[in-house]
Amino acid sequence: MRLGVLDVGSNTVHLLVVDAHQGARPLPAFSHKAELQLAAYLEDGDRLSEEGERRLNAFVQEALQVAEDKGVQDLVAFATSAVRDAVNGEEILERLRTGMQVDIDVLSGPDEARATFLAVRRWFGWSSGRLLVVDIGGGSLEIAAGIDEDPDVSISLPLGASRLTRDWFTADPVPAEEARKLRKHVRAEIARRVGEVARYGPPDHAVCTSKTFKQLARIAGAAPSSEGPLVRRELRHTDLTEWAEKLAQMPPQERAGLPGVSERRVPQLPAGAIVADATMDLFGLPVLEVCPWALREGVILRRLDMITG
Repeated sequence: MRLGVLDVGSNTVHLLVVDAHQGARPLPAFSHKAELQLAAYLEDGDRLSEEGERRLNAFVQEALQVAEDKGVQDLVAFATSAVRDAVNGEEILERLRTGMQVDIDVLSGPDEARATFLAVRRWFGWSSGRLLVVDIGGGSLEIAAGIDEDPDVSISLPLGASRLTRDWFTADPVPAEEARKLRKHVRAEIARRVGEVARYGPPDHAVCTSKTFKQLARIAGAAPSSEGPLVRRELRHTDLTEWAEKLAQMPPQERAGLPGVSERRVPQLPAGAIVADATMDLFGLPVLEVCPWALREGVILRRLDMITG
């Protein structure tokens, strides 16, 4: 059957259409997305602005037409950090439900972590043993670890690259004192939760997902996306530590010229690198393998399990 998943993220809103059958991996059929940067439209105490709502409505309407055109039989829609954190998020989603008859669920942070973990487990399989999965989004950092398809522990922290850039930096290149203060804050927040993961033992396989990690891996020398999803890609902590300092000091136009860096994410990359560096250091991860599947695929797999179960 043909499934669609509409992901309303803090940076990107993305409709992914897949052909899915019981016992087979979902095959991407069509992708339609826009970097709306919804997190940038949070104002007045985390209220999503009228312009942010207008842009979201326009894209959802467009995505629903695309889904119909592509023959989608079942559509799953969800929102993450930007809408979850907005004090008027539920009001906006209710207007979408009423006006466009689309039901967009708000995923909790831990549920994001669990769905992403499921996708990674299915991609690498049981031979990967105990998994540790980390994902840096626009609004939050997700961490999950476990031996099964449902993780033993799932954590969500408000350490997304877009959120931190908005709340902690006043200029680009980033002033050295601001980068230092953010580094201290991020490490304190992550360190408080390390024990929850460490109590289950070290991972056999440490994995990262998300655009931020993919871009950092590409900058550090990983293969370009043009070589396909089956090529092994890694991010080494020794490389990342060096780049985390460099990226904050670089003028944005120089950062934009780095391999694999998308224009709209140029401002967020220094904060993302600080979070990635802290995560690898505090969890003692010398290397992370990049997984091509993440939250959207996890949501699709859950839906398939419900349909075929």
